[in-house]
Amino acid sequence: MLGNKEHSLFKKLKNTKINIMKKSFLILFFTFLFLGGFYFISFHIPRTAVIERPQNLSVNYSNIISTSSPENYQKKPFFLKMISDIKDDLILENKSFLEINLSAMKIKLYKDGKPTKEWPILAKGDPQEWGGSALGMYKILSGNEISFSIVTDVYMPYALHYYGKYYIHGVPYYPGGQKRITTITGGCIQLSDKDAKEIYELAELDMPVLAIDKERDNYQFFQEKSSDFPEVSAKSYLAADLNSGFVFAEKNSQEQLPIASLTKLMTATVIAENVDLRKSILIKPEMLEAYGTTKGLEAGKSFRVVELFYPLLIESSNDAAEIFSGFLGRTKTIKIMNEKAKAILMANTEFVDPHGFDSKNVSTAQDLFQLAKYITDARPLLWEITKGKQVRSFGEVRFDIKELWNKNVFNNDSNFVGGKTGYTVPAKYTAIFIFKFNTNDEKTRDIVIILLGSEDNKIDTQKIYKWLQENYSLLPIIPIVEN
Repeated sequence: MLGNKEHSLFKKLKNTKINIMKKSFLILFFTFLFLGGFYFISFHIPRTAVIERPQNLSVNYSNIISTSSPENYQKKPFFLKMISDIKDDLILENKSFLEINLSAMKIKLYKDGKPTKEWPILAKGDPQEWGGSALGMYKILSGNEISFSIVTDVYMPYALHYYGKYYIHGVPYYPGGQKRITTITGGCIQLSDKDAKEIYELAELDMPVLAIDKERDNYQFFQEKSSDFPEVSAKSYLAADLNSGFVFAEKNSQEQLPIASLTKLMTATVIAENVDLRKSILIKPEMLEAYGTTKGLEAGKSFRVVELFYPLLIESSNDAAEIFSGFLGRTKTIKIMNEKAKAILMANTEFVDPHGFDSKNVSTAQDLFQLAKYITDARPLLWEITKGKQVRSFGEVRFDIKELWNKNVFNNDSNFVGGKTGYTVPAKYTAIFIFKFNTNDEKTRDIVIILLGSEDNKIDTQKIYKWLQENYSLLPIIPIVEN
């Protein structure tokens, strides 16, 4: 019986062993099928990869390159910083400052980054009459309970001086005591006497003063066609919308390069903002030692300050630039030019002379965008002069404007807002050109084209101009008739 029991147990163990072997074989077989299928799917069937990321994490599309069609690759559009954006920086840094908002007609006091009080502006400057209020980042330079303006011959109560000819003050009055009631100033910010006194008592020496005119324009551009950007000779270029800061195209736009006579735009700006334009300047021999000569500018002759803007900006006269700096003081002029550059976001710009002949006068295309926008908003009469137009000049202009050689090559284009060219051997050709365009939705836009280190600024500009028209459906305001 024992033998039969052992045989029965052995038989049972044998069957169990066979069952285990069968199960193991089946497991191995299905594992092989699974791995083989995974291999086939992974390497032989096209896939779509899904990459997950946190919802609030932005992607820098400028670093993503399409390998399948590089000719259609485009960078993500970007916008340039504007003066109005400085406020956000000051608030984040918990700064105390005064904000002059010319569009809202208010002054606001911020303490440690928080708004604490605001006052209405009664009068401001008119940029169409040389009196536009200065824009940018400044600081309180001095304060006087009563200051006297030699430009308008009036007393200004509770005057805070923040730059050039510009003050925050109460209602001005003449020496006899009569109030000067007006809605337009020569550029100063006028408040009621009560409000001016309150700000005067709250402000501190060196307190930042941010003066803005317009908030950023949020207009959206859509690229309707995607053609290759044309080959241009400029080492650096920028094409951008002046009011929104939208950049259509750029190359090396942050590279610091010599700018040649584009320097004269800053010279004209600071002279307009620091000197009474009605004043006469007597030309001295030492003022005429710059490279080049200008017909009509001779030692012993006198011209009003505003008259000299015509040869400076139309003919690009080095003599006119030296006359200005000789009148204000050369060192002082260049110092103010560099300070002004920093006030309007031109952080990578440096001036060493008033005309740009020295190759150490350097800037970037992005910085020059800031200068172009500033002149458009605050000193638009300078652009009118670059087109060869006569503007308010406080008397007869003793230059025959039609006889001046206009070096701004698009001055006869009816869509040309204004601009300036330059040339030296180290800088090659440089240019700032602003044109008006109509969009598909019938909006008018000012678009600037900036070139540095160009072999031919006219041809380069025409190529960029045409590309803008074709890719963004931009049309000239007045159609150009080709001869």
